Amino acid sequence: MQQQCALLRHIRHLIRLASVRPLSSLNAWRVSYERQSYGNRARREAHPAADGGLVPYKTIADSTSKTHISFAKPIVAERRVKRLKRSVWASGQLHGIAQHGHRPPVCWFVTLTYRGVKDWAANHIGQALKSFRNWCVSKGTKARYTWVAELQSRGAVHYHLLVWLPLGQRMPMWDKPTRKARGLERSAFWPYGMTNTQVAKSGVGYLMKYLSKLGELTIFPKGLRLYGIGGLDDQARQTRSWFSLPSWAQLTHGVGELCRKPCGLVVRLTGEILPPAYSVRHVPGGIVLSSLRELPEKFHIGAYSSFPRASA
Repeated sequence: MQQQCALLRHIRHLIRLASVRPLSSLNAWRVSYERQSYGNRARREAHPAADGGLVPYKTIADSTSKTHISFAKPIVAERRVKRLKRSVWASGQLHGIAQHGHRPPVCWFVTLTYRGVKDWAANHIGQALKSFRNWCVSKGTKARYTWVAELQSRGAVHYHLLVWLPLGQRMPMWDKPTRKARGLERSAFWPYGMTNTQVAKSGVGYLMKYLSKLGELTIFPKGLRLYGIGGLDDQARQTRSWFSLPSWAQLTHGVGELCRKPCGLVVRLTGEILPPAYSVRHVPGGIVLSSLRELPEKFHIGAYSSFPRASA
């Protein structure tokens, strides 16, 4: 029996489905990784007590590649917006994937606006979402949503939400009371102003349009959360987390293979701490990253999973 490695795409409607590759095609980086961890395995065999914990291993610098990262406010703001866009985009695509045995959900676009410019409070969006989740429970529906905050031209904060509901389930107006069982009335989800609700034709594209307006000159009130995500299942959360990994970690590990710990990135299966890909040197106004080893070439587009498969 020969072992092969298959790559499973996690956002299927965006990525080509030709995703099965033999292990031999990945040996270029697998062999390098195994050589680095060989000494670590030898230490574990010599000290069995280390098997239950996190085991770091060393790496050798073989490259002089350097990258300068600036801490200037416009640059930092640009990187923050880039991470925000990546996380929101990934969550929107993952929410839109149909569950096994069900038709794709309907995406609703909701806008929450304040009456006054200074009416905003940090807990308002959380209270509104809690009311919405309670409504979903009463309907036997899972609450699945992604939202972003935006600053209007008048200076007031307002929110844009995408909510995914099963086909046939209609979204209530968030500024109107809803009916409970036995005719009882439930308070409005958003009693702080006006709302607008409609079926979203372009899905997460709505939110990306508003995020494109963000920049280093955008100043939000202190304590304002810029976005939120809810209702992703375990696999979807792991896929979203993969998009937040450093690019060098994405090249060698698929979805769910790594977890973040205070000590760094840890391989779930073995408990090994990944060696850093770069050394850090502080300079005025930023840092300089120096490559510690040669990284593998990119062989995939988007999130993937690697798993062994037996073949004759």
